Amino acid sequence: MDVSLAPSSVAGDARAPPSKSYTHRALLAAGYSAGAEVRDALVSADTRATMRAVEAFGGTVERDGGTVEVAGFDGRPAIPDDVVDCANSGTTMRLVTGCAALGDGLTVLTGDDSLRSRPHGPLLDAIAQLNGRAESTRSNGQAPLVVGGHVEGGGVSIPGDVSSQFITALLMAGAVTDDGIEIELETELKSAPYVDITVELLAEFGVTVDRTDEGFAVEGGQSYDPADGTYHVPGDFSSMSYLLAAGAVAGDEGVTVHGARPSAQGDSAIVDVLERMGAAIEWDRDGGVIDVSRSPLAGVEVDVGDTPDLLPTIATLGAVADGDTHIVNCEHVRYKETDRVSAMAEELSKLGASVTEEHDTLTIHGDDTDLVGARVDGRHDHRIVMSLAVAGLVATGTTTVAGAEHVDVSFPGFFDVLEGLGASVERHRE
Repeated sequence: MDVSLAPSSVAGDARAPPSKSYTHRALLAAGYSAGAEVRDALVSADTRATMRAVEAFGGTVERDGGTVEVAGFDGRPAIPDDVVDCANSGTTMRLVTGCAALGDGLTVLTGDDSLRSRPHGPLLDAIAQLNGRAESTRSNGQAPLVVGGHVEGGGVSIPGDVSSQFITALLMAGAVTDDGIEIELETELKSAPYVDITVELLAEFGVTVDRTDEGFAVEGGQSYDPADGTYHVPGDFSSMSYLLAAGAVAGDEGVTVHGARPSAQGDSAIVDVLERMGAAIEWDRDGGVIDVSRSPLAGVEVDVGDTPDLLPTIATLGAVADGDTHIVNCEHVRYKETDRVSAMAEELSKLGASVTEEHDTLTIHGDDTDLVGARVDGRHDHRIVMSLAVAGLVATGTTTVAGAEHVDVSFPGFFDVLEGLGASVERHRE
């Protein structure tokens, strides 16, 4: 599906969807339990992949809207009857790789073309250190993966600068091993707030994680058991970033975003980024409400080492702001659904942005940019699609985003919400 956007003013109230990061973890945590209810879950292409994985390991999943009832496998995953297809969800594959390592037999994990190009080598090496079996069928660290070996725990050494999801996978699985798992980080941990999310969620499920001088440790023999058997998923700041950006660049009468209660989500940093750029923005943390309206923006420097998913949003804001916006420490953002650094550089350039791309830095030269509508490619990546759509609100003429259906990964109703705020949105279905 292609979506065309014309210059628009947006205003009104909107609600971001539930957090994708928390939903993935909550669904798998419920799978590790004897049974739990996950409320306010995000139901999207990615999280459905995690639901299927929980069922493949012997759990059952029943969904009524955003409420998901899970009868778990109580820390003892079965060997799946078939290959586990993680589709486009890297989070699913990495988290359930840890689960598969607990099995007495072997699990085969695969996904679509994009997912089969993403790196998993450090996690496979970590499982091997625990005397498990973890192999890439092509011997390149990429899926398809073959994983098993009935891991019982132990110590691992793993780099922290490839993916925080490797750490999450080991912590979640380690809690139900006999001996627990101690993780020594070989390098600085990138995307650290995502591990904070994991630690916070595990505590809600009754699982304790310790931070050590070397990294993390989780004791074995723990049980997943949330209070009252229920876990509530918070709103998603990654998805919220596009609504806040839309308000900052096109909200002449202001946009109010609901569901913004504080949590461990690093992407709540978008509020600080917008404040530093000069946006008129106020966050009622107790009420979980953010008000933002259009303001003159100025370029800033933003380190996305801990917030890689914000890069596309910040790049779009930089194309509207005066001066230069420097996005630094972004090399790891190249290993997402697509190389998001190059993708934003190339697609914003099609819209008339002046961009300088370096290996670990993306600079948008706002003073040399006049956004003009064009046909751009969403690169099969939900975050690229939504960021380019925000740019389309202020580009002269019509902007057409190809592959817009990929918003289903994290924010299925994104274009409906944008249209409800007054944006000119036209869908072109094949």
